Amino acid sequence: MFEVFASAFVTLFVVIDPPGCAPIFAGLSSGASPHRQHRMALRAAGVAFVILVLFALFGESLLGALHIELDAFRIAGGIMLFMIALEMVFERRTRRREERAEKVRAAHEVDHAVEDIAIFPMAMPMLAGPGGIASVMLLMAQAPGMAASLAVLAALTLVMAVTLVMLLMATPLMRIFGSQVESVVTRLLGVVLAALAVQFVIDGVRGSLAG
Repeated sequence: MFEVFASAFVTLFVVIDPPGCAPIFAGLSSGASPHRQHRMALRAAGVAFVILVLFALFGESLLGALHIELDAFRIAGGIMLFMIALEMVFERRTRRREERAEKVRAAHEVDHAVEDIAIFPMAMPMLAGPGGIASVMLLMAQAPGMAASLAVLAALTLVMAVTLVMLLMATPLMRIFGSQVESVVTRLLGVVLAALAVQFVIDGVRGSLAG
């Protein structure tokens, strides 16, 4: 079960990308008091965790209701994750997140107050985005038995706990490390995600041909 847990943890950590979300959160919440920043971080991580758990538990039933075979979802999810990996390696994903964050900030500049960004855009779509939802559904669908499913849920819980810690420490971390370290980490994670995505596609094609 440790192999299932480790594989799920790496996949979810890379897709959710806490190192990439932390500077976005720091920028969006700049100007808020530390107490309010902590509250927004808790709400963002909590809401994202609930969304991902719901898709983990009921995603396969949803696929069945839509008459979508699991192998087809594996292939589609792998392709999508590979595209996300390319964006991470070439930093397009970070730029897109920053542009989205800037639009949210600009839309509320007239208020002269820091907008609550816990639900949008932090919880959705930055933490519990399409990549995270697809990943958790794929991991649960591939988990052989109850113990493996619990291992995936445990990995998801740990990833979201790490994400929460990074959001809570986002502002001081950005002061210490700066954007260069975040850029290097994001690119390395992108390479790992690309390999995982290819494996998802291979598993889906193999399953379709065997069926």
